[in-house]
Amino acid sequence: MTVYTHGHHESVLRSHRWRTLENSAAYLLPHLSPDFHVLDVGCGSGTITADLASRVTHVTAAEHTSAALDLARAQMAGRTNVSYVVTDAHALDLPDDSFDVVHAHQVLQHVHDPVQALREMRRVCKPGGLVAVRDSDYLGFTWFPQTPAFDEWMRLYQEAALANGGEPQAGRRLLSWARAAGFTDITPSSSTWCFANPQDRQYWGGMWTDRILQSALTTQLLDSGMATSPELQAISEAFRSWISDEDGWFSILHGEILAKA
Repeated sequence: MTVYTHGHHESVLRSHRWRTLENSAAYLLPHLSPDFHVLDVGCGSGTITADLASRVTHVTAAEHTSAALDLARAQMAGRTNVSYVVTDAHALDLPDDSFDVVHAHQVLQHVHDPVQALREMRRVCKPGGLVAVRDSDYLGFTWFPQTPAFDEWMRLYQEAALANGGEPQAGRRLLSWARAAGFTDITPSSSTWCFANPQDRQYWGGMWTDRILQSALTTQLLDSGMATSPELQAISEAFRSWISDEDGWFSILHGEILAKA
């Protein structure tokens, strides 16, 4: 069972729709070819999927529920080289050796068994093809100024994600998970998102100002007793204040792997 800690509130989708192939999968770009068939596992709102579709012959967009997949359908309305499948990352309902590239962005941190998910990605990838995975590493996040409310935000997210069976430090584990899944030819790397200019602070801080108060994470924290409404309001206000701080900096670390099938 996969539990998506963030849910699909508008504030979460705002984050998803910001993502592009260039800002979220640059490590994969040099390895794409126009004749490729690509599987995008956990495609989310479909912005990366759409970028992939503009560069390759065909993309299959996969999500674990029809409702989640409908978000991608809306993003890619009118595209003729995209197909859609509802399937579980642990047991992909797709044939062996079908894709030149199997891509997953911010997926393995949420699945119950990331090694099994990688085995499945390897199974549906053509021999010699690539499995490309990128996941954030929450304890690798850095920010300035040092803000106690952000420390509390991090503590609460860690607690919620772990309670859901996820792994918020997925980025640093990708290499070990890929090796456990049977891959032997693996290129590991890392990259960051950085939010430090006024426009980026408005995007990141504004998104979390809303998200900590209105998303599935909010519901989980309140219903479980992990946090109170005033505590979440204080975190929201801290993000709002951070937006206008000219010294404000937020850097998000991601691990990446290119694993040859």
